[in-house]
Amino acid sequence: MLARVAAAITILDGPVGTELAARGVPTPLPQWSAWALAHRPEAVAAIHRDYAAAGATVHTANTFRTQRRIFPEDWERLARLAVAIARASVPPPQRVAGSMAPLEDCYSPWLSPPDPRPAHRALARVLADCGVDLLLCETFPHVGEALIALEEAVAAGVPSWVSFTAGPNADLLTPDEVHAAARSARERGAAAVLVNCVPAARTLEFVQALAGAGLPFGAYANAGAADERIGWKPEPLAAERYARLAAQWVAAGASIVGGCCGTGPEHVAALRSSASCRCSAR
Repeated sequence: MLARVAAAITILDGPVGTELAARGVPTPLPQWSAWALAHRPEAVAAIHRDYAAAGATVHTANTFRTQRRIFPEDWERLARLAVAIARASVPPPQRVAGSMAPLEDCYSPWLSPPDPRPAHRALARVLADCGVDLLLCETFPHVGEALIALEEAVAAGVPSWVSFTAGPNADLLTPDEVHAAARSARERGAAAVLVNCVPAARTLEFVQALAGAGLPFGAYANAGAADERIGWKPEPLAAERYARLAAQWVAAGASIVGGCCGTGPEHVAALRSSASCRCSAR
């Protein structure tokens, strides 16, 4: 019984970009976290190892910005490198996910291009060819683009998750819009639906909106404002505060939890510890 309960909660890793910055690795725009693939690959590997040690069992390769528009000549090599680094850094049978992100800014849905399909198709096919265990279409504030990315991920023949964001102020999508988007994702073959990069203190209402979509669901939130003392910098009990909020998501039915911007391995460790405690209590 306890083993079945433990297996029901999937622990995702946390952000790569936040950790790179915390470790003194540059994250210049527009390359952002992908800069480290060419210049500091050992730092990316160390971050994956730290999340594995913290208890994550799904690890997202650093392909969030390995796009043709950013690296016209080198995007495919970098995408393949990111997957290879993740795979070599985490123990089997832990899973590696390929990240597929908005083609423009994650917090500017009005910038979504009129035809994003070719770019998402190209990345999905490369990531599938690399042998990722799943494709994660993540941090989409534009539902239409998210669903196109999901369609291309599903067409690549890999289990596909999609994650929507309402942004740092929780105002780019409403819970009702997230619910409708999740139902549309189910119709397009999503294996799970999530919400991410919404402040942890505001995430519960979006998790509750996913509950009726008919799919496994979950969340990986950002730490919110610095004065909330949940993340961004070393802070006593920050990870525990995050885990307490995540426990509310699990109580609402979430079976997938992790961390986004401002969190780190300590938050993932707190999630794992919290999940273990809940299992023991049963």
